[in-house]
Amino acid sequence: MRYESPETLEAAVALLASEAGEARVLAGGTDLLVQLKTDVVEPQLLVDVKRIGELREVRREAGGYRIGAAVTGAELKEHPELKSVWPGVIEAANLIGSTQIQGRATLGGNLCNGSPAADSVPALIAAGARATAVGPGGRRDIAVEDIVLGPRRLSLGRGEIVASFLLPPRPPRAADAYLRFIPRTEMDIAVVGAGVSLTLDGSGGIADARVALGAVAARPLLVPEAGKALIGSTLDGKTLSRLEEAVRAACQPIDDKRGTREFRIKVAGVMTRRAAQKAYERARSR
Repeated sequence: MRYESPETLEAAVALLASEAGEARVLAGGTDLLVQLKTDVVEPQLLVDVKRIGELREVRREAGGYRIGAAVTGAELKEHPELKSVWPGVIEAANLIGSTQIQGRATLGGNLCNGSPAADSVPALIAAGARATAVGPGGRRDIAVEDIVLGPRRLSLGRGEIVASFLLPPRPPRAADAYLRFIPRTEMDIAVVGAGVSLTLDGSGGIADARVALGAVAARPLLVPEAGKALIGSTLDGKTLSRLEEAVRAACQPIDDKRGTREFRIKVAGVMTRRAAQKAYERARSR
């Protein structure tokens, strides 16, 4: 296996595009290094992107925030302005592994590992985040919900790499939240994950909403029907029941040792209800 550590995106793309065999991108390595050790993957080329400045910074852009794909969860947690504006995205990023893992794990790696249960992905989808991919054909923006096609399958082309994420501008009375269910108290993979982002109007009603789920299908899901169920409401009981119904209808989970299909569907409704209530209270307090 060949190891390369380029300092520019152009160099990284050239390396990935020219490799005839399997090539992998190394950001934090919290998933990839385990897969290498257990022979799940055997790439001929490993491209370490941590020395590329553009991938390691957080900056304001177009009224929102541009987050480099190799920024770690720990670094996001220490960004007070971003944590205030997008608390759900930050809390999701900081559910990835232990404190030590969060010092390495990145948003780009969590997405491009292609796991349906990735914690940060539903939160990014609910936020309406767009990923910027760079490849031999140049740059293109992709909705985060369109990147993962299935377990370890991505919509990225040969030589393409996710360089950054753009979180859009926030209206004054808007907030998000992410919750998950795990069998243990910490450091486990989500059985269900739910991200909700809300914007309120002047009277406290919900003017806009996005709802996303993880670990209940072959890929993380945006659930438009669940978002529509919230619009125009103040989260009364009937609205929350409609929300749960829309969420459960969207679920297509599997049975495994960590949860049955029926259990995941039921818990998805509960987690989404709680995340919506949390996001709503945050938005009301702004």
